[in-house]
Amino acid sequence: MSTVKQAESAVSIASQGVKPPAGIKGVTNVVLVHGAFADGSSWAKVIPLLQAKGLNVVAVQNPLTSLADDVTAARRAIARMDGPVLLAAHSYGGMVISEAGNDPKVAGLLYVAALVPEDGQNANDVNAAMPTTGVEKEFQISPEGFVVLSAKAVREHFVPDASPAEQGVIYATQVPLAGRAVEEKVNSPAWKTKPSWYIVAAQDGVINPDLERFKAKLIKATTIELESGHVPMVSQPNKVADFIISAAAKL
Repeated sequence: MSTVKQAESAVSIASQGVKPPAGIKGVTNVVLVHGAFADGSSWAKVIPLLQAKGLNVVAVQNPLTSLADDVTAARRAIARMDGPVLLAAHSYGGMVISEAGNDPKVAGLLYVAALVPEDGQNANDVNAAMPTTGVEKEFQISPEGFVVLSAKAVREHFVPDASPAEQGVIYATQVPLAGRAVEEKVNSPAWKTKPSWYIVAAQDGVINPDLERFKAKLIKATTIELESGHVPMVSQPNKVADFIISAAAKL
C-alpha cells in the first residue's frame, strides 16, 4: 500500500472512532486535555477504561507553545467527534477547556486537579489567589522562555505517588511550556454556561489543594476528592475513569 493510501486509511479509521454499544446513556464522546509538563500519555491508564465502557476517546497533544495554540488543538479534537462532547482536562489544561469549552459541541467540562479561570484571568492570576506549593523553585527555564520541571520536582511535587519507573517516563516525556502561555487570559469561561465536574487532589504538590476546592465550589461543580498527588490519572486511574464515566452518563 502506498504511503498516501496508508495515510488515507488511517484518517478514515480515526474519523470513525469507537462505536458505543446501543442504548448507552449520555454523551459518548470524551476529549482529554493534558496539562503543562506532560503530554497525552498522562491519560494512558484512563483511556482503555473509558473505551471499555464504549466511549469514543481522543487525547489532545497540546503543543504548549501558547494558550491560543492549545485551544486550537483542543478544538480540532472536538471537531473530530460525531456528537456532543465531555471535555476533560488536567492542571493547566483547565485553562484550555475553559476557553475551548465554548464550542457548541461541548456538553460539559470536567477538571482534574486543574486551574479554573474567572473572567479575564490568566494562569498566573489563578495561582496567585492562594499560597503556592513551592514547585516553582524547581522550574528550569530556557533562554527562549520555555519551562520544564527538574527530576526532583517530578519526584517530589508532580507524581510523588507514582512508581520510580513511571516518574522516569514522565520526566523524560514532559513537553516544555512556553512562559507566555500562562500570561494569556481567558474571557467568558465555558463553566459559566455548562455543567462542570471537578476532582480535587488532596495531596497535590503543584496546585494548592485549597485553591482546587475553592474553584470547584465557585463553579458549582460536582466534586470528589482523592488522596492523590497532582496526577491522579497515573496513581488512581480507576477512580478518575469512574468519575468521567459517571459525568458522561449524566449529560
